[in-house]
Amino acid sequence: MIVVAGEALIDLVPSPQEPFPQDQLPALLPRRGGGPYNTAVALGRLGSPTAFCSRVSTDTFGESLLHGLRGSGVDTSLVQRGPEPTTLAMADISPDGSAGYGFYVDGTADRLFTLPPALPETVRALSLGTCSLVLEPGASAYEALLQREARRGVFTALDPNVRPGLILDPDAYRARFRSWLPHLSLLKLSEEDALWLAGAGRGADWAAVTAAARGWLAAGPAAIVITRGGAGLTVLTRGRGELTVPGERVAVVDTIGAGDTVNAALLHRLATHDALAYGPLVHLPADAWEDVLRFAARAAAITCSRAGAEPPFAAELAA
Repeated sequence: MIVVAGEALIDLVPSPQEPFPQDQLPALLPRRGGGPYNTAVALGRLGSPTAFCSRVSTDTFGESLLHGLRGSGVDTSLVQRGPEPTTLAMADISPDGSAGYGFYVDGTADRLFTLPPALPETVRALSLGTCSLVLEPGASAYEALLQREARRGVFTALDPNVRPGLILDPDAYRARFRSWLPHLSLLKLSEEDALWLAGAGRGADWAAVTAAARGWLAAGPAAIVITRGGAGLTVLTRGRGELTVPGERVAVVDTIGAGDTVNAALLHRLATHDALAYGPLVHLPADAWEDVLRFAARAAAITCSRAGAEPPFAAELAA
């Protein structure tokens, strides 16, 4: 089983079907979301045994979030509940389909996550990331979960999915990010995230990204996967160099949930190669990595082809 830990929230997305005059506000559609939540849903839809570990509100949005998990076959027995409101994220969709976010997080349920007992022995991997590792006091509990499970040999994956607007002290967060690296098996991040975490200035190029990634790789992870939008995905591994696969061409509706779908697809496909363990991941051959990356690119393209975080089911990828 794969456990995904982190926030579940509601994205408020402008309705694409309802143009509005400039002197009026757009109609907003509530969509289930949150990076870890989307990753769990995507894993469930791909057929991987998955559990979600978080703290979810008892309000109407929280009930809907749990309904969405169960509908995708995700185990919710590790979910904590609380009466505080659900976190809201205001999505701003650009003409090219990329999404920016503003967050309403004060006093919300997922910030009050507490460290659970040891995860079941059947757990093969733990995936974390996004807002949950920024917002206290929950961030420290998720960090403790990562460290504890890594010490007992669980495969660990991290997607920082950086939201600069939530990070009050960038240098402190970058230092905290570096402290997680020795506990990671797999690090996945976007090219933009890599540049921000490296503290690179405007105009920094791909060489700056790979230089930073090589430093992070030396600190712990067996592999680092970097998403590059239409340019595809690149993996850097210990001792096996660098491999890139192109992105899949698709008419982009929006990019909401695309990176989260990549997280799920990587874990799902690595499991089919028996590589959800640090050693096997270090020695995974190039042809297997190419298969994993192409699978993730295909899954992300399907998500980008429809509105909101709607990752594909296994049958759609098989087709």
